[in-house]
Amino acid sequence: MPLLVRSLTLESAGVLSVELVDPDGAELPAWEPGAHLDLRLPDAMSRQYSLCGDPADRSRYRLGVLREERSRGGSAYVHDVLRPGDHVEHGGPRNHFRLEPAASYVFVAGGIGITPILPMLAEATSRGADWTLLYGGRTAASMAFTRELAAYGDRVTYWPQDTHGLLDLASLLDLPRPDTLVYACGPEPLLAAVEARMTAWPAASLHLERFSAPVVERDPADEHALEVVLADSGRTLLVPQARSILDVLEEEGVEVLSDCREGICGTCEVKVVEGEVDHRDYVLSEPEKRANTCMMVCVSRACGKRLVLGL
Repeated sequence: MPLLVRSLTLESAGVLSVELVDPDGAELPAWEPGAHLDLRLPDAMSRQYSLCGDPADRSRYRLGVLREERSRGGSAYVHDVLRPGDHVEHGGPRNHFRLEPAASYVFVAGGIGITPILPMLAEATSRGADWTLLYGGRTAASMAFTRELAAYGDRVTYWPQDTHGLLDLASLLDLPRPDTLVYACGPEPLLAAVEARMTAWPAASLHLERFSAPVVERDPADEHALEVVLADSGRTLLVPQARSILDVLEEEGVEVLSDCREGICGTCEVKVVEGEVDHRDYVLSEPEKRANTCMMVCVSRACGKRLVLGL
């Protein structure tokens, strides 16, 4: 059932919060910090936005939407067309950025990357965990939800780039901290810098949510064609070495939801019935990749020549 847009609120220069409710007033499905909602907009657009409200409040969802300068249509539609009283189709909530238990946390947010972090702060506080947040933005005026963050006092450090320069990650991350997890969300240059600072930390310490995929150069000679068997129908599709599984599925009329096509959103997740996956996404954790039970068909392929998918 479509959700009803109850309100739109300007949270900062370029950022709207969108409040969605059930049209009949029913409770909405539960979610945990780090979850996102897929908005299915006109012209077959599907865009994911992080839930940034209170998970305990089942009466509404709140999303934070940045108006992107190079919008593919989603953020422009939300800012320019969507209005209170409208209905919007959706999928989810889904979560690939869960807050794992820890004694303490370091949160790093860049720009609209604050949205999945907001409910994490409340959850970490309720657990009695120690935490700090380093929050950067282009300017102070562009940084959203600062009124809410003010309640956390000096646990939050604000870092507008136009007055402070780049985020001071060295003092925050160069020395590993015991029993501490790091959660970061923001543009790719920020996440790459966070990763570079954490080489001395245990591998499982860092959790990232990306807006765009890192550039990875692959030699076409290293790629190979593969067969994809659809378990529900028994059909076999040939995926050439230069095409993605998602492209071929769509061409053959197999319905698979997708958004980023870069392996960062998790929208095109498909069940794996048989075969070893060459995971190339930035969504699944290492244990999830080793489990080999699902894959992102926009970027991932097969280690061998055959995959059976739950389609």
